[in-house]
Amino acid sequence: MQTATEAPKRRRVRITSLEVLCLVLVLAILAQSRLVSVFDVPALRTGSTVFVAICVQALPFLVLGVLISGAIAAFVPARVLRKVMPRGQAAAVGIAGLAGVALPGCECASVPVARRLMGQGVAPAAALTFLLAAPAVNPVVLVATAVAFPGKPEMVLARFLGSFATAVVMGLLWARWGKLEWIVERALRRLPGETDGSGRWAGRWRTFAETARTDLVESGGFLVLGALIAATLNVLVPGRWFDLLAGHLVLGVLVMAVLAVVLALCSEADAFVAASLTALPLLPKLVFLVVGPAIDVKLFALHAGTFGRSFAVRFAPVTFVVAAICAVVAGTVIL
Repeated sequence: MQTATEAPKRRRVRITSLEVLCLVLVLAILAQSRLVSVFDVPALRTGSTVFVAICVQALPFLVLGVLISGAIAAFVPARVLRKVMPRGQAAAVGIAGLAGVALPGCECASVPVARRLMGQGVAPAAALTFLLAAPAVNPVVLVATAVAFPGKPEMVLARFLGSFATAVVMGLLWARWGKLEWIVERALRRLPGETDGSGRWAGRWRTFAETARTDLVESGGFLVLGALIAATLNVLVPGRWFDLLAGHLVLGVLVMAVLAVVLALCSEADAFVAASLTALPLLPKLVFLVVGPAIDVKLFALHAGTFGRSFAVRFAPVTFVVAAICAVVAGTVIL
């Protein structure tokens, strides 16, 4: 009970990024005429056109992806996947890779799902295979790739094969050489109070709404950042630099692989950014699309926080190399 001497607690007003965004939009609308005159520059017009085009094309797929991800988190318990897993690790890796097609999710959402699978007894090799497959070979990502590369179905097939091979190879490598002591103990335990999907419908709808909202805010931020960087590259980087990469295929592959790690784009939107780099051939773009969903800077941070630093420093470089090799092989055969 509050005493007479206690001062009433004041409720602090928190200013979030949403309020800041609304304020910026209001100021932009009020100063629209002045902004038009200030930014009436051909280079800026070109950059803004590229930026808006990427965002408008990618946003529907991003929204669809986070809705599916939220529905899976709320209504598809991890025990369903555990029950269909065979006991053999090699067979479990293959099934987990195919499960990524049926149970789509973004990179960020697949990390806690993989952690939950490990906590419920699924072999780490299978859980890690699912972690890599879910954001890379699901129907939303493949349809988005088809829209970003119209008339090039071979690009969709090459991305599917390269990403699926990356997930399966990494799962088999873990089954052969991976060690449980690299993963922190808390990642292998069931979370306290975890219901394994048997909660009430009201709770599930809250989980759905919260998961979808969180994924949309986080992934939308990376989409805007990626579109901004792509627009900047189109405007500021001389075309002859991309021509140089086009003439040196190995250099182009290496640059796009590193760029995928640094940009850390959402897998439902990265195809539109890659397609905007028109001067590059398809193979470096494919490497960008395969490496990005497998490992980037934000995923490295998530892996370190979820499974431990010892796991992340081993898993990340091997995944980078495997993804790049699988993309090059798939692109050489298909494209």
